[in-house]
Amino acid sequence: MPHATYSADFLWQDAAWQAGQAGLVVEGGRFVRAGDGGERVGRFVLPGMPNLHSHAFQRAMAGLAERRGPGEDSFWTWRETMYAFAEAIDPDDLKAIATQLYIEMVKAGYTQVCEFHYLHHGPRGVPYADPATMSLALIEAAKEAGIGLTLLPVLYMTGGFDGRALSERQQRFRHDVGQYVNLLERLVPMQHDMLRIGIALHSLRAVPEDAMRALLATSVSRDLPIHIHIAEQIGEVQDCLAVRGARPVEWLLDHADIDPRWTLIHATHLTGQETDRIAKSGAVAGLCPTTEANLGDGLFPLADFIDAGGTLGIGSDSHISVSPVEELRWLEYGQRLVTRHRNVAARHPEESVGNTLWQRALDGGARASAADIARLVPGARADLLVLDERSPLLAARGEADVLDTFLFAGNTPLVRDVMVGGRWRVRDYAHAAEEAAAKAYRVVVERLAAA
Repeated sequence: MPHATYSADFLWQDAAWQAGQAGLVVEGGRFVRAGDGGERVGRFVLPGMPNLHSHAFQRAMAGLAERRGPGEDSFWTWRETMYAFAEAIDPDDLKAIATQLYIEMVKAGYTQVCEFHYLHHGPRGVPYADPATMSLALIEAAKEAGIGLTLLPVLYMTGGFDGRALSERQQRFRHDVGQYVNLLERLVPMQHDMLRIGIALHSLRAVPEDAMRALLATSVSRDLPIHIHIAEQIGEVQDCLAVRGARPVEWLLDHADIDPRWTLIHATHLTGQETDRIAKSGAVAGLCPTTEANLGDGLFPLADFIDAGGTLGIGSDSHISVSPVEELRWLEYGQRLVTRHRNVAARHPEESVGNTLWQRALDGGARASAADIARLVPGARADLLVLDERSPLLAARGEADVLDTFLFAGNTPLVRDVMVGGRWRVRDYAHAAEEAAAKAYRVVVERLAAA
């Protein structure tokens, strides 16, 4: 089987820049061993970043929910706009939107995406002849964009903690446990190196306790990653307390075996005890700072979670922004604003915030994705980013400062080349499929916006 060797002045390995090391031999889409010589691809080479939370269809409505309503706007008013938008999307639309989005992700430095997918059925909840139709549209989009995909079909059953029926606008999302398990059983055999399948419980308000227990007891669930939205909004916390007598994270930790297979998306509103318990469980905190800011969710207790030994990753969620740089920047900046201190994520003297945030997001994102990615080592999938050494932003920047500069020194793109699964997807800032994808996306969004 053909192989190629790539080298750089500095490779990000073992959570630090390694200089003068042997290059990486790529074969069959993976790093297989170290090797001498080969093609020098750049000065600074990083592992690709996993994006651990995505609702792809929402990219098409980014910017369309920023007009003030008649009362206090919040996540709950934004959600009504999103439901109306979701009602109009068909499988071809979803593929076009997701392809455009996933190409944007790859160009930004994301090489894997966890797609939290709940748009299952046709308008008004009428099933497609093939229940996997919308899932397959996402799989095809990821293939065209050349990004790794962890597809997380969502179980969505009820409209609140009180068990109320789903609203008319939520009918496209619904499954019972049996239907949901059938969908998983259809998708799991399709897995390969660029496609993983996992479980998503939409939220505690959308999945009754007996349904959660039934799903987690099935054989199909045993080895799959599990993601759940939780404690994103104060209203959710209050409702859970009123109905279940406990806060959402507290209740989940008491009623499920939370371990490193789990990713808790947002987990914004935590007590100190909940923060400590998540950290000790090994579950990933899935943070989406640009969406959380856009929706007015609140701020995650970052310093306490890091000090407790917690694992975290980042996602772009509603895709109001598609940039790991901006997610990590605002993860840190939010903490600075609320604490009125600087360099919050760095918990030790002389520690680099950029180095710390990038490595933590790599670790948590790989765990949430259930894939051997985000490492420039033999055995891992061959994903890498080449920073543009020609950029003025990196002038006079050595290895001690390059990641801090990358994350905090402006919005000029610095990801010049991107490899995913051993194939160059982006060269000199260009993706081979971007022109065709943009054309298809434009047609879809113009029709949806008009409707």
